[in-house]
Amino acid sequence: MMSIKLDTVGGVNPLNNVQNAHHANNKMPGVSVRDSISVSAEAVSAAEAYYLDQVADETPDVRSDLIASIKEKIKDPNYLSPERIASTADSLMMAWGL
Repeated sequence: MMSIKLDTVGGVNPLNNVQNAHHANNKMPGVSVRDSISVSAEAVSAAEAYYLDQVADETPDVRSDLIASIKEKIKDPNYLSPERIASTADSLMMAWGL
Protein backbone atom coordinates (compact mmCIF):
# COMPACT_ATOMS: atom_id res chain seq x y z
CA MET A 1 0.00 0.00 0.00
CA MET A 2 1.39 3.39 -0.98
CA SER A 3 0.88 6.51 1.14
CA ILE A 4 0.55 9.89 -0.47
CA LYS A 5 1.24 13.19 1.27
CA LEU A 6 -1.47 15.56 0.25
CA ASP A 7 -0.11 18.58 2.09
CA THR A 8 3.06 19.00 0.03
CA VAL A 9 3.68 19.08 -3.66
CA GLY A 10 7.26 18.59 -4.82
CA GLY A 11 8.65 19.49 -1.34
CA VAL A 12 6.75 22.79 -1.22
CA ASN A 13 3.88 23.28 1.16
CA PRO A 14 1.11 25.02 -0.82
CA LEU A 15 -0.52 26.19 2.42
CA ASN A 16 2.53 28.31 3.23
CA ASN A 17 2.22 30.04 -0.13
CA VAL A 18 -1.45 30.86 0.54
CA GLN A 19 -0.69 32.09 4.07
CA ASN A 20 2.26 34.19 2.93
CA ALA A 21 0.20 35.73 0.13
CA HIS A 22 -2.59 36.55 2.61
CA HIS A 23 -0.17 38.26 5.02
CA ALA A 24 1.48 40.19 2.21
CA ASN A 25 -1.87 41.50 0.96
CA ASN A 26 -2.78 42.85 4.40
CA LYS A 27 0.33 45.04 4.65
CA MET A 28 0.50 48.36 2.87
CA PRO A 29 4.01 49.52 1.94
CA GLY A 30 5.20 52.60 3.83
CA VAL A 31 2.39 52.44 6.39
CA SER A 32 3.20 51.56 9.96
CA VAL A 33 0.35 50.37 12.13
CA ARG A 34 0.39 50.86 15.88
CA ASP A 35 -1.96 49.19 18.27
CA SER A 36 -3.96 51.42 20.53
CA ILE A 37 -6.82 51.18 22.95
CA SER A 38 -9.33 53.68 24.17
CA VAL A 39 -11.11 53.45 27.47
CA SER A 40 -14.53 54.94 27.99
CA ALA A 41 -15.18 57.46 30.74
CA GLU A 42 -17.52 54.92 32.33
CA ALA A 43 -14.70 52.34 32.48
CA VAL A 44 -12.31 54.88 34.01
CA SER A 45 -14.95 55.80 36.60
CA ALA A 46 -15.56 52.13 37.41
CA ALA A 47 -11.82 51.55 37.83
CA GLU A 48 -11.54 54.53 40.19
CA ALA A 49 -14.52 53.28 42.21
CA TYR A 50 -12.94 49.83 42.42
CA TYR A 51 -9.64 51.33 43.62
CA LEU A 52 -11.36 53.48 46.25
CA ASP A 53 -13.34 50.46 47.44
CA GLN A 54 -10.09 48.50 47.85
CA VAL A 55 -8.53 51.38 49.83
CA ALA A 56 -11.61 51.61 52.05
CA ASP A 57 -11.48 47.86 52.71
CA GLU A 58 -7.82 48.11 53.75
CA THR A 59 -8.31 51.17 55.98
CA PRO A 60 -9.26 50.49 59.59
CA ASP A 61 -12.60 51.87 60.72
CA VAL A 62 -11.25 52.93 64.11
CA ARG A 63 -8.18 55.06 64.62
CA SER A 64 -7.07 53.66 67.95
CA ASP A 65 -4.17 56.14 68.23
CA LEU A 66 -6.57 59.10 68.02
CA ILE A 67 -9.00 57.51 70.48
CA ALA A 68 -6.18 56.87 72.98
CA SER A 69 -5.01 60.50 72.82
CA ILE A 70 -8.56 61.81 73.32
CA LYS A 71 -9.07 59.48 76.31
CA GLU A 72 -5.90 60.88 77.88
CA LYS A 73 -7.10 64.45 77.34
CA ILE A 74 -10.51 63.71 78.89
CA LYS A 75 -8.82 62.37 82.05
CA ASP A 76 -7.53 65.89 82.69
CA PRO A 77 -10.30 67.74 84.58
CA ASN A 78 -9.22 71.10 83.08
CA TYR A 79 -9.75 69.83 79.53
CA LEU A 80 -13.54 69.59 79.73
CA SER A 81 -14.45 73.23 80.13
CA PRO A 82 -17.87 74.68 79.26
CA GLU A 83 -16.26 76.52 76.33
CA ARG A 84 -14.75 73.32 74.91
CA ILE A 85 -18.06 71.45 75.28
CA ALA A 86 -19.94 74.29 73.53
CA SER A 87 -17.34 74.39 70.73
CA THR A 88 -17.60 70.63 70.23
CA ALA A 89 -21.40 70.79 70.21
CA ASP A 90 -21.31 73.61 67.62
CA SER A 91 -18.93 71.59 65.43
CA LEU A 92 -21.22 68.57 65.58
CA MET A 93 -24.29 70.66 64.72
CA MET A 94 -22.50 72.21 61.73
CA ALA A 95 -21.31 68.79 60.53
CA TRP A 96 -24.89 67.52 60.64
CA GLY A 97 -26.22 70.64 58.90
CA LEU A 98 -28.23 71.84 61.89
